[in-house]
Amino acid sequence: MKVTKGIIWENDQIVCIALGQSNNTKTGNMVQSYILVKDTDPITANRLGLDTLICGNCPHKGTPNPNKPSGNADKRSCYVNLVQGVLKVWKAYKAGKYPLLSEAEIIALGENRMVRIGTYGDGAFVPASVWNLLTSKAQGKTAYTHQGLEQDSFYMQSAESLEQANKAWAQGKRTFRVIPVVTALDTKNEVLCPASKEAGMKTTCNTCGLCDGNKQAKSIAIVAHGTGRGNFKGAI
Repeated sequence: MKVTKGIIWENDQIVCIALGQSNNTKTGNMVQSYILVKDTDPITANRLGLDTLICGNCPHKGTPNPNKPSGNADKRSCYVNLVQGVLKVWKAYKAGKYPLLSEAEIIALGENRMVRIGTYGDGAFVPASVWNLLTSKAQGKTAYTHQGLEQDSFYMQSAESLEQANKAWAQGKRTFRVIPVVTALDTKNEVLCPASKEAGMKTTCNTCGLCDGNKQAKSIAIVAHGTGRGNFKGAI
């Protein structure tokens, strides 16, 4: 039977689950990967700050507020809606619905597919060997990290300002930058995400593939979007 989903890696605190089917209209039908705190639901993990385990120093997590009885961290600007796919995947994991995949099954899941590294969570918190397996026979990948320029060109470098982007570009890195308005785009070094509303939704991530740090192309920028866009205060 063809492998369609499963656990591709876990340790004592976090788990990475890959799904072979997706109805995400922006990304298209890519293999999606969720990096989750194992024993705390994603909304509570965000509110308490436990998502540092899977998102590290990403500023879009918001400010933890353990005094709140429910809901997200304060001023969370992340585009990911935790109540939808992320919570659903976590609940399915806790219900034992995902098998632990072998190395051969991980390779098969990504074969001839585009793979999205970190649908939720930062791929840098999963061993590179796991991603190498998942993408070894894939058509391509998208991957981003907030965890610093020491990460290799497997990843796009997430930048929060033009200053940060310039530092990455000086080191030969490509960046993915969230911007407040279209006019903040550095047209010499960046293009708008072709799958974004502002760029006319010309394509999907599945067919575009530009968000791969190994590509030779301009860096990518996107206007703040998603559930947290109202909290986005990014620098131009």
